[in-house]
Amino acid sequence: MTNILVPIGTSADAHETLQYAIDFASDFGGNIYVMEVFNVIAKTGTLANVTEKIAKKGKERLKEVISKVDAKSIDLKVVTYNGELVDGLNDLNKEMGIDLIILATRSHDIREELYLGTTSGGIIKRTDIPTLVVPRGTSYTSFKNILVAFKSGILKRKRILDPLTTISNKHRSNVNLLMVKTPGYSDDDLRVNTALMDMSSQLTITENATTYQGVLEHFRSQKPDLLCVFRRKRGFFKKLWEKSTILKEEFSAPVPVLILSVKKD
Repeated sequence: MTNILVPIGTSADAHETLQYAIDFASDFGGNIYVMEVFNVIAKTGTLANVTEKIAKKGKERLKEVISKVDAKSIDLKVVTYNGELVDGLNDLNKEMGIDLIILATRSHDIREELYLGTTSGGIIKRTDIPTLVVPRGTSYTSFKNILVAFKSGILKRKRILDPLTTISNKHRSNVNLLMVKTPGYSDDDLRVNTALMDMSSQLTITENATTYQGVLEHFRSQKPDLLCVFRRKRGFFKKLWEKSTILKEEFSAPVPVLILSVKKD
């Protein structure tokens, strides 16, 4: 994974997410793009340099966040964008290719009802870029046990699995597959992509009302360091990914979650 992007929001602990990304990139030999987004619409009579001033202020904030981390040998590239965050991500992805986005959950506080807020949820909903969602306060460690949960094992493009393959190969992870049969499943759903099967050591099939319930049922016994799911138009979290904000009662995980997009299937 060569190009890793970290969107920097207004959270006071944004540097913790950046540090996680640095440690991750250091392990995989990647570069990090630290992104700050602002939205200025120039109107008649406004100062011509207002955009420049706000961009400068954004860069100063990024420098402040960067000053709080140990960059190690990672080259941190600062990117600012005037407009909507998702548009900026998609433009940057087209320009140089983003292999992974790393962002934090909305909060680690059990009293906080949101797992993902509008911004982070919008990134997952409106981009095809693989995303690693990290619980706030989490330090980077190798992923020894990975749980891959899905309703349908059909993947039309093998490269969808590239981030998962790269991580599992690097960490020599034990990869377990969890297929959750929900009401209305088809026989086609029971076919599992051969590339996915080749990288796994165990396939568990369970029946639950929702895929998330299947994950909850097996999470404790599997004890994964990383949960991998697919963002697709049908199957896992079909309803969940239709909106930007995600409640913890709908989905939450105490470990990092790798979300691979198969939106075009």
